[in-house]
Amino acid sequence: MGSPGAAPGAVPFISVEGLTKTFKGAAKPALDNLGVSIARGQMVGLVGPDGSGKTTLLRLLIGLLTPESGSVTVKGFDSRREAARIQDISGYMPQKFGLYEDLTVLENLNLYADLRDAPKSERKRRFGELLAFTDLGRFQDRLAGRLSGGMKQKLGLACVLIATPELLLLDEPSVGVDPLSRRELWRMIGQLSQEGITVVLGTSYLDEAERCSQVILLHQGHNLYSGPPDMALDGVRDRSFALRGLAGNERRETLLGLLKEGSVMDGLVQGGDIKIVTKKGQGPPSGLGPWAKKKATFEDAFIDLLGGPTMGESNLAARMADKPNDGAVVVEAINLTKRFGDFTAVEGNSFRIRRGRIFGLLGPNGAGKSTTFKMMCGLIKPTSGVAKIAGHSLAERPTQARSHLGYMAQKFSLYDQLSVRQNLDFFSGAYGLFGKVRKERIGLMEEVFDLHPYLRMNAGILPLGIKQRLALACAVMHQPDVLFLDEPTSGVDPLTRREFWLHINNLALKGVTVMITTHFMEEAEYCDIIALIFRGRNVASGSPDELKARAKTEALENPTMEEAFIELIARSDLDHMA
Repeated sequence: MGSPGAAPGAVPFISVEGLTKTFKGAAKPALDNLGVSIARGQMVGLVGPDGSGKTTLLRLLIGLLTPESGSVTVKGFDSRREAARIQDISGYMPQKFGLYEDLTVLENLNLYADLRDAPKSERKRRFGELLAFTDLGRFQDRLAGRLSGGMKQKLGLACVLIATPELLLLDEPSVGVDPLSRRELWRMIGQLSQEGITVVLGTSYLDEAERCSQVILLHQGHNLYSGPPDMALDGVRDRSFALRGLAGNERRETLLGLLKEGSVMDGLVQGGDIKIVTKKGQGPPSGLGPWAKKKATFEDAFIDLLGGPTMGESNLAARMADKPNDGAVVVEAINLTKRFGDFTAVEGNSFRIRRGRIFGLLGPNGAGKSTTFKMMCGLIKPTSGVAKIAGHSLAERPTQARSHLGYMAQKFSLYDQLSVRQNLDFFSGAYGLFGKVRKERIGLMEEVFDLHPYLRMNAGILPLGIKQRLALACAVMHQPDVLFLDEPTSGVDPLTRREFWLHINNLALKGVTVMITTHFMEEAEYCDIIALIFRGRNVASGSPDELKARAKTEALENPTMEEAFIELIARSDLDHMA
């Protein structure tokens, strides 16, 4: 589809023509005869499934990669011959931005100012502007390694802006960032765009893409759609519907049934509702109504343009044995507290999770979610309090407790230098699988998560979505009673998130108890119970719909989950200051 990025007759600020890039050993090009046009001052979102070419395009735009064929020009500069000229007018923030964690905020700014040859006479003024812009002035003497995820991203953005760029390239700037920090980050990006800076950013958050003036949807190296986000909705208007008033496993069972209906293209849980998007020319299935019409979103259009999810059921859950349907409490925290020196990361938290339920821990970066997870898994000892798994205290009977759980860490925790097959082999042994059972389970994981093409690849060089599949495979291959998932879908595209939640919902129906953290608020809607953590304390608990109801105000008559999150945190902050 052609790009409306530049006005007719106008010279585009960025022009990409016939761009092809193939990496050594790859079966297909990362980008294949790509054409893109972007006008000056636009805010452009790059979206697409994992491996679609978003990062490759950003690196080609900044001149870090050389095209195999075709051309890239920025402000008239050719990326082959004039890459240095492009880099002089650009700022680039990659996915893993190279902050030095043992340097302070101010020392990092000075380092990047040295790298950009910023005049020393101008630094005090420029640093003051950037610290005010990012609200990091209070933290300029703090080590970067002790900043929250949101503050690290803001510092990364400040470093990129040392020399005011004409072009700002951002690769997944808000991955792993909580909704509060993400809103603040987007306030800053929007302000930069209003000042005339051309912004091109890759994102897996499609609500972010809706804020852009232009969206480019890449798929298998091709430009599948380029234009305003609203225009993409034309194909899905009047195809979104909601079934209301469901609860617990009824929501999951109904959704899984709907996904097998021939008229349904996509579906997801939204608290007590189930939302579906029908196929073109189809209405919602009869016999389940009444159906309420829903407003279409860019995510609906994204899924539709990619042909919809490919999975209708979970092969993983289908091959697992049912757990007892006894409603027993299988995860319990009693006054759990963790202090690191003078800092209290978690204070007096208590909760109970019954078998087959999905329990969500939400909260801003640094609130204590991952610390809680690590205590519940026995990876760190609580300062006080008790953590129990399947009735076994992790302090008194750690081996018995750990045998019942599987854990997927927030940061990829497998062995980068081992192949996919070697990681599966290692973790099957670590979880006590041997002989015929071990061989069968490894084969099952390879089949369920479609890992066969990657078995000989080192885990460290896998695409992010495949890394997450491998991490989940290693966590579930011993068929645990309890599954702890710490931001399992951070940074992956919506199709991969659909795949993960298909497995999670089916596992819950099999009686597996799931405890999860996430910064995707639409994922929080799948949870039966949510605990909202702030400053190490549980400040609000309830079902998604209960928390949204609690967050209602005159200005917020029908809050989304993200709006409820922000409102309840703000109230807790006011109570804390009082």
